[in-house]
Amino acid sequence: MDAAFTEEQHEIRRTLRELLLKRCGPDEVKAAVRTPPGYDTQLWQQLAGRLGLPGLALPTAYGGVGCGPTELALACEETGRAVLPSPLIATAALAAPLILALGSERQRAALLPALAAGELTATLAVPGGRLATALALTGPNDGGWAGGGRAGGIQARRVPQECAAVPSTNGGPPAGGGWRLYGEAGQVLNGHTADVLVVAAHTGGFAHSRTLLFLVRAAADGGAARSGAESAVPGLLRTRQTALDETRPQARLELREVPAELLGEGDGDEAAVAGALAATGVTAAAALAAEAVGAADTALARTVAHVQQREQFGRPIGSFQAVQHRLADLYVRLQAARSAAYYAAWSAGGGPSAPEGAAGPYGAAEPGVGALALAQALETLRAVAAEAVQLHGGIGFTWEHEAHLYFKRAACDELLLGPVHRLRARAAEEAGLFPDGAGEPGGSGEPAGAPGRAAAMAAVEA
Repeated sequence: MDAAFTEEQHEIRRTLRELLLKRCGPDEVKAAVRTPPGYDTQLWQQLAGRLGLPGLALPTAYGGVGCGPTELALACEETGRAVLPSPLIATAALAAPLILALGSERQRAALLPALAAGELTATLAVPGGRLATALALTGPNDGGWAGGGRAGGIQARRVPQECAAVPSTNGGPPAGGGWRLYGEAGQVLNGHTADVLVVAAHTGGFAHSRTLLFLVRAAADGGAARSGAESAVPGLLRTRQTALDETRPQARLELREVPAELLGEGDGDEAAVAGALAATGVTAAAALAAEAVGAADTALARTVAHVQQREQFGRPIGSFQAVQHRLADLYVRLQAARSAAYYAAWSAGGGPSAPEGAAGPYGAAEPGVGALALAQALETLRAVAAEAVQLHGGIGFTWEHEAHLYFKRAACDELLLGPVHRLRARAAEEAGLFPDGAGEPGGSGEPAGAPGRAAAMAAVEA
């Protein structure tokens, strides 16, 4: 294994960093999150057109750059440094891998080139706020994580073919596709602006319920997606929700007989859907971990610069040993989290010799590696952000200072794909450290002779 980055990977990082330094300072971030989309659409088009950012991990056959999760993670690390508000995670780490893994050739050809070019954005909608479970990061995704049965979640039903398809005017797939969706999903990442929604829904009735994925063209008229009552799709109401971290906008989706198309061919395969979601979860965890590492790196660098300038008792506060120890501990944690994030991204791509026919859009990852890397990165960002607020003194608590951007990002990222203790518990389960489900949260003890929970978790972290 050669852990060194290639010149192309270094160039991706350098180019993106230079652009974001010019266009995405703290003031620009605060202004962008107050716009209706929640991000700078012109900057997003520049990142997509000039750098091919949303298509980094997509094959060249579908208009992508032809790289993989490692390059996507490096890009996310740079966007994390600037706390960039953008649909990158929702589009490139959640929706696009699922379309690539499960979509028919027609669906791929119609959607992936537009996503790679930044002409469309996409997201994954999972009812009940169970995104982390759906991606198999905090628990197995083989149960009723999407609501279940007739009560709750999102339900999908077939409609007669003669009244199903609504032709698309932009060359994409039909807006109808023979299905109608009914239900509600909250906390959908970039759900109020995404042009393509990948929706998890139940079908088959109560007795034979199964969870499949469906495509909803939220911009069926070929234009940009619109929210609320102005939605271009009949029956679809999208409302942006108030979030602690404004740089990570979320929305509530209400679907009332919304036309949809099954993602894939035939009648759908629930096992294939679960496998694709789990593989996507590894990629998303690696990308989010890298983004958290980038945010922590910048927060720590700005804190170090502050303590070197701020004087107390006639000397810089950075000269006090207690402050130096705190910063040194943060630096060690940051480097460990960065190494784990890089390894998770490398593993998500199947490593240098991914087996042919490996499950998922990229390759076979090691069990639990994405969840562990994400847990470590989230804990690191939370610790660095908290120390940044404290060591900046009174100014660190003010709205005008950028320290609150990193603190809010740390708090909300754990709600998005966490919490940390469940990420670690799930990784331990996948590694076989908890036999017979003894390590599940809320479990009823351990079988005789089984390793203790504390010892198992220590082994995982080691």
